[in-house]
Amino acid sequence: MKSENITLIAGGVGGAKLAEGLDAIESINLSIIGNIADDDTFHGLWVSPDIDTLTYSLAKVINREYGWGLSDETFNSLSTLSKLNEATWMTLGDKDFGLHIYRTMRRNSGSRPSDIAKDISKAFGIKSNIILPTDDIVQTRLLTSIGWLNFQEYFVKEKCKPQISEIKFEGIEKALPTKECIDSLQNADLIILAPSNPLVSLNPIIQLPGIRETLIRANAPKIGISPFIGNKTIKGPANKMMEELGKRPNAIGFAEIFSDIIDLYFIDKSDKNLEEDIQKMIKNTIFTDILMKNQKDKLNLALLILEASEKLKR
Repeated sequence: MKSENITLIAGGVGGAKLAEGLDAIESINLSIIGNIADDDTFHGLWVSPDIDTLTYSLAKVINREYGWGLSDETFNSLSTLSKLNEATWMTLGDKDFGLHIYRTMRRNSGSRPSDIAKDISKAFGIKSNIILPTDDIVQTRLLTSIGWLNFQEYFVKEKCKPQISEIKFEGIEKALPTKECIDSLQNADLIILAPSNPLVSLNPIIQLPGIRETLIRANAPKIGISPFIGNKTIKGPANKMMEELGKRPNAIGFAEIFSDIIDLYFIDKSDKNLEEDIQKMIKNTIFTDILMKNQKDKLNLALLILEASEKLKR
């Protein structure tokens, strides 16, 4: 029996959690298109936070307490940098530094970023495909009450406290999607939008030239998973960002952004009161428990998604 090709568009901790659930299903070929717009340079090294969170999660070496970074980490390098009066607000562990050194060396030698990501995945023993949406540099910038900030400055240094009034993805207009990205969408039997921040995790991928159109034209069913439970996200600033930009900070707001793409929408059962408004945009909805507290929850949600996709295909 032919294995199904599943493509997950993901960013952040929510995307990594669903990736873990899908990765545990032996009967599928999973490709994950990860967000690269959070990437930035720290201490001369190129850091890819969302791609690394995917990598560490699928390799089962993630720090479960934080949802990012490596478990059993030490911070001697950061301590030395601090003594040398370097800014150390971006918490990078010693083992983490090793990966950033490797990535930067490869980039400086001219290697294609997609090839670097593929080689890192292989070294970490990951069977699923982690795909970069573009090999070009695209970076999230936010206009805030204290000026323009890159995403890590806003998220880590300022702890999401400044109010935002605009988001832009620097470099996106000229960025080209990778062949791997386009192929994974065109050849998919199912495409899933992960429960990720729609503004700064999913949009930097979907707003790449040609990606939204490719998604709309794709023959595969497209299933979206709400990142909201009530008016809050489990992790991250999506609800705050949505509200400050005049968007509804709940499952309706997510639907408004992606209703032209999604065929079926998974929403938390606590948001059943939103059904009427959501079904004006997306007819097919499933209300269930979408909170992923452990591996069992991740796998159960993944299996529910696959089961629902089969009904869509009939």
